[in-house]
Amino acid sequence: MEHDLKEKEFIILLGEDSRIRHYHGRMKQQVVEFMVQLELHIKGEWKPVIRYDTAHGFAHRDTYSGHGKVEKIPLSIGDFNSTLTFAEFDIRSNWELYRERFLREVFEND
Repeated sequence: MEHDLKEKEFIILLGEDSRIRHYHGRMKQQVVEFMVQLELHIKGEWKPVIRYDTAHGFAHRDTYSGHGKVEKIPLSIGDFNSTLTFAEFDIRSNWELYRERFLREVFEND
């Protein structure tokens, strides 16, 4: 029995220098992989700030510092459908706070 992976990818602009990059793959109604990432346009390129994804076979959140470090936190929220919903809600609700933190870290190095 063949199952087709249905993929969807899009970008949501949040502000002049901020956007959400969204990708998910589904088989029937079940999310089997996803990535939701807040990105900031800094010094001519898009930089990841917060990323929720299923790389490495498990759901986790990567928090990027303005210094280039990454903190990986495994998530145990439920299935990938629930985790994707949580990720979207968190980034849409908190993107301005994440943006401020990241920019503060970037420019304290300059």
